[in-house]
Amino acid sequence: MTMDLFSSSPRHSKDDDEPDSSEIKIYSVVEITRHIKFLIEESFPSLVVRGEVSNLTRHSSGHIYFTLKDEMAQIKCVIWRSQAQQMTFSLNEGMKFLVRGKLSLYEKGGYYQITVSDIQPEGIGELQLAFEQLKKKLFAEGLFSEEHKKPIPEFPETVGIISSPTGAAVRDIVSVCRRRMPSVQLVLAPVKVQGDGAVDDIVRAVKDFDTYGNIDVLIIGRGGGSIEDLWAFNDEKVARAIYHCSIPTISAVGHEIDYTIADFVADVRAATPSAATEMAVPDESEVEQQLANLRYTLIQNMENTIGYYRDRLNHYEERYAFRRPENIIEQYRQQADDLERRISQQVVHCVRMNGQNLKHLENQLRTLNPRNTLKRGYTITHQRNKVVQRLHHLTEKEPATIEFYDGKSEIEIRKNSR
Repeated sequence: MTMDLFSSSPRHSKDDDEPDSSEIKIYSVVEITRHIKFLIEESFPSLVVRGEVSNLTRHSSGHIYFTLKDEMAQIKCVIWRSQAQQMTFSLNEGMKFLVRGKLSLYEKGGYYQITVSDIQPEGIGELQLAFEQLKKKLFAEGLFSEEHKKPIPEFPETVGIISSPTGAAVRDIVSVCRRRMPSVQLVLAPVKVQGDGAVDDIVRAVKDFDTYGNIDVLIIGRGGGSIEDLWAFNDEKVARAIYHCSIPTISAVGHEIDYTIADFVADVRAATPSAATEMAVPDESEVEQQLANLRYTLIQNMENTIGYYRDRLNHYEERYAFRRPENIIEQYRQQADDLERRISQQVVHCVRMNGQNLKHLENQLRTLNPRNTLKRGYTITHQRNKVVQRLHHLTEKEPATIEFYDGKSEIEIRKNSR
């Protein structure tokens, strides 16, 4: 026999032991959902799930939604804003994580999800992942580039120190500096180097030193410790403050095996605070030895130079010209006499030749003189103050002048008709 669940009348006869359809309870959707929600949340109050992140969404509210999946299935996850703000690393799709939380059911969507209380990278620590992510980001921006590194001055007068005033790092720096170069002035900016407020202290100290401006080199450091202890020096704000600082900076955080983001951004990385001081401050005894070597080299070079020119002078003194200078003067005197005699001969010769040329020209002038021609009976006719060379140049009935050897005479021109 079958029965319509939504009807109280049977379609077929039924046995007496079967329940009456009026006894069947009808549930609302929310009742079923809340019952399932209760069963799920009571059965899984806390759990840890391993999987790969996908469908990652960062909502404007600050909440983070993603799917955790493996080869066979997937489950939705949510990280509320208050929990997300405490994360030191960024979630990226494709990365595998261990997720701790509780299973809950989202009634409006009708699906279950994990409300995450803690999430850690699988196979790598949370802080180590945050370190690698920030390192990759700042490297891409060029904060580690060698072209931005400033040289450490050879002979600083004032060294700035950013460290804990009670830590071993400050004592090491002061001890090494007093041993190497006591004249160097040390200026300490006391800061917290771990825990709450450490990042702000370090950033403020870097900016204060940069504003102060009378620091030749800056040492930022502390002693060794765990990655949690050194974490303030892996903060992005500290890294950017060091990068923008105009003072040459030496990072000395931890021991030789410890590396922080500050080490990569600083101009020089030192393995320890003591090593940083040795980089920043020269050794007084070594400087004195260098000065002594330079003094010895300078004296040797001067003595060699003086000896060289002394030898040259002795060589010149031994030459004949320096031993008998009067002979050289006599030779030049005789050469001067010979030159004078040759000049006199040349002058006499030139005068004689010019006199002969002058007489020759005089004879030529005498021969060409027109008065000598007139002396032989020739005349010269003038009219209008010009010499008349052709008959047709004469103008009839105009006065003219005939020049003879012994005088001139006025004449009247009459042309004969042919």
